[in-house]
Amino acid sequence: MSTLTIISHTEHYKKTDGTIVGLGSTVTEVNNLVEVFDSIIHVAMLHDIPAPSSALAYTSNTITFVALPAVGGTKTVDKLAIIWKTPQILRTIQKALNKSDYFQFRAPTGIGVFVVPYLVFLSSKKGWFKYAGNWKQENAPMAYSFQRYLLKQQNRNVTINGRWENQKKHCLTFENPCLTEQEIIHGQFITQNKKLNKEAINFCFVGRLEAAKGLGLLINAFKSLSPKEQACIGDIHLVGDGELVDYYKEQTLDSALNFIFHGYLSRKDVHQIYQISHAIILPSASEGFPKVIAEAMNYGCLPIVSDVSSISNYVIDNQNGFLLPSITKEGLLTKIEKLLGLSESTYSTMIDSEKTTISKFTYSYYNQRIKIDLM
Repeated sequence: MSTLTIISHTEHYKKTDGTIVGLGSTVTEVNNLVEVFDSIIHVAMLHDIPAPSSALAYTSNTITFVALPAVGGTKTVDKLAIIWKTPQILRTIQKALNKSDYFQFRAPTGIGVFVVPYLVFLSSKKGWFKYAGNWKQENAPMAYSFQRYLLKQQNRNVTINGRWENQKKHCLTFENPCLTEQEIIHGQFITQNKKLNKEAINFCFVGRLEAAKGLGLLINAFKSLSPKEQACIGDIHLVGDGELVDYYKEQTLDSALNFIFHGYLSRKDVHQIYQISHAIILPSASEGFPKVIAEAMNYGCLPIVSDVSSISNYVIDNQNGFLLPSITKEGLLTKIEKLLGLSESTYSTMIDSEKTTISKFTYSYYNQRIKIDLM
């Protein structure tokens, strides 16, 4: 019997019927880890607000959720709250570790400032760290830089996005899982039948609706297209939410283009958006490797994405997508125009070339890597 304790900042919520649900992408990953571990304890944050539609429940009774207080944020008072809650958080983590054989700590996160040192210096438990952010991010927040520095110096394995020059032996390149084998098969069918209709080319964006994710840049780039180019565009699907959603909606009112603000959607509904879209645009300033890129590529959705972090390890410019060397309106506009100018055959070749890359993002591939490299 083997038990894994996962420690993360993943948002969880309690529904009116008492069911615990959490961030869909992480919960799905944990649900699939039952193929590797007999039982899983997920120590994560419980928020006292309604659950978004993207939240999911755990599918196995071998998974136990243990609540941490919802701490963190950008305000000073939020950062101070972490300090006051530190003893409670560490006690909760210690109790879970006592019942487990392995741990996985998901960094970077606010609580990582004290949980990473605790695990490195005060715990003998076997385990590994999953660093989901940009491993080579310059000018990273101080808390993130500290966690990354400490993880480089200690001896336990760290799974990271991408392959890097002078990468230490204990820092292992791991793809972030996001697809089932059934979704791969369905994606191949969708891709083989997807056509580039020059009168209705659909685009999508999936993520937080905020400046850091480049949504304003995206809207301005589309509005800057010529009338002839805009006539080729069908729908622009914007999936996600944020404090600036009303502002962004206002920015689209003077455009004839059909911007559709979906808010949060279930995993199934997001995948349906990929299936009807010809390209996904993510002009973000900093990323690790967003799962949504692999998910979209699986359904023949060509990525137009920032050339940051490990993204260029998987998206090759003009081969299976388009990379933005500079995150500007002009740079994004150029890539959108390139896609609009693709021939039917070139588009089909580009989306078909994604097959080998996509297979590395399955849960089954990820689970095998854990068994071989981390246990």
